[in-house]
Amino acid sequence: MRIHQYSFNSARGHTLALDRWQGQPILVVNTASECGYTPQYRKLQSLFDEFRRSGLIVLALPCNEFGAQEPGTDEEIDAFCSTEFGVTFPVTRKVSIIGKNPHRLFVDLQEEFGSDLLPRWNFHKYLFGRHGELVEHFPSSTEPDEPGFRNHIERNMGSWTI
Repeated sequence: MRIHQYSFNSARGHTLALDRWQGQPILVVNTASECGYTPQYRKLQSLFDEFRRSGLIVLALPCNEFGAQEPGTDEEIDAFCSTEFGVTFPVTRKVSIIGKNPHRLFVDLQEEFGSDLLPRWNFHKYLFGRHGELVEHFPSSTEPDEPGFRNHIERNMGSWTI
């Protein structure tokens, strides 16, 4: 499986076909507005600001399946991200990850890598390389500004091109 074969609907109603970012690394994060990890939005935005010229895309996937911590509408979520945290990276409509009808990305991740790769909570992070391959995944507790996380991104930047 390659990340570029999937698409999502943006919170603003547009199709986000991930093949538009072919050749770019993509950091996919399942998010929630009422979670203890929600302040990570600010750190994700800082990461995006720092590395987007090198091609990094951050993609937020709001999800209400972990503690029902994303109860708002897609419009409310988009406004919250923008107003409270200055988010400028793409935010999708709410998606299902482990529910009755999970998004195909998570079905395929589970089929290829096993259920241990699926999020256990909000703000689980998946880093995909420029060819769409899964490079690494990080639990919710990994902050986007942690040296180990940043080093992982920086270590791979030389192999990414846009």
